[in-house]
Amino acid sequence: MDRATGSLDVLDRANKQENENAADSALMARICWHYFKEGQTQDAIAQHLQVTRKRVNRLLAEARDTGFVQITINSQVSAFGALESGLVERFGLRRAIVVPSPIENGDARPIVGAAAGHYVSEHLPEPGTLGINWGGTINAAAQNLRRRAGGGNRVVLLCGGLAESTRINPYDNAAVVARALDAVCYYVTAPMFADTAALRDALVASEPVQRVLAMVPHLDMALLAAVDLSETSKALEYGLIDRNVWRSLLDAGAVGDICGHYLDAEGRLIGHELAVRVVNPPLQELLKIPQIVLAAGGLQKLAIIRAGIRAKLCHVLITDEQVARALLE
Repeated sequence: MDRATGSLDVLDRANKQENENAADSALMARICWHYFKEGQTQDAIAQHLQVTRKRVNRLLAEARDTGFVQITINSQVSAFGALESGLVERFGLRRAIVVPSPIENGDARPIVGAAAGHYVSEHLPEPGTLGINWGGTINAAAQNLRRRAGGGNRVVLLCGGLAESTRINPYDNAAVVARALDAVCYYVTAPMFADTAALRDALVASEPVQRVLAMVPHLDMALLAAVDLSETSKALEYGLIDRNVWRSLLDAGAVGDICGHYLDAEGRLIGHELAVRVVNPPLQELLKIPQIVLAAGGLQKLAIIRAGIRAKLCHVLITDEQVARALLE
């Protein structure tokens, strides 16, 4: 074997090793999400990813030993770089972050919310003003924010409240976010839905509500979740709407709402009696926010995620693998 051939063999082996290392890093990221974030067993992960349990165990051990896993998953290698690039190019986004979908059609909100919390921690200025709406994804994001100290931050709730306090009550979520960011919290002191359109207008015109809504165009960032209108919609489960209203929203062409704005499949506002009773910022004011992060996952939310992108309510998309692939199909 001559010197040139030997050099090529060495180069080929080096390239092969580099590709294998990149593949291992991507697989390690997925395994760590399932193991540390979802609490799945090594057997379940091995079956889901179609690898051996021994390989799962080895990569988890390597992740711990090398610092790949600390308190949160700390990877410079995205497991879904091609999907993220495809979403950015297809929809003109500034950035897309794709996380592994939960095993066996589990709840995507904790995983997507965790990624959203990490993103906000990294990209919200210090001090900064963050607007949020409500939902389980926002709750998960709040639990994953990096704590700040020193004050100067502000949190603005972009919707009214619920009469019954649950784990995803808007006021509770806003308070958790504010505590994590050492922020002053501004609430919309009104119900999420007014009884009539006239009452809604009166509430929005009142000084306490108007003062908070006037802050919206001056936010540094908004973190928004999406509410779908599928059979498994949390709006139905939590009693925000009844099945008669739900059917009428579907009949009007709605696929869901983002920050109380009910959209059709093309991202257009729909005409519906509920839509005019929502206490929320006008769409044109939301669109003035310089960075809108839409965090939503689960295939049941595919239509409203696509609608939100088309409505320009998304500069940064954080979603799961299944939704990302479906968006690109």
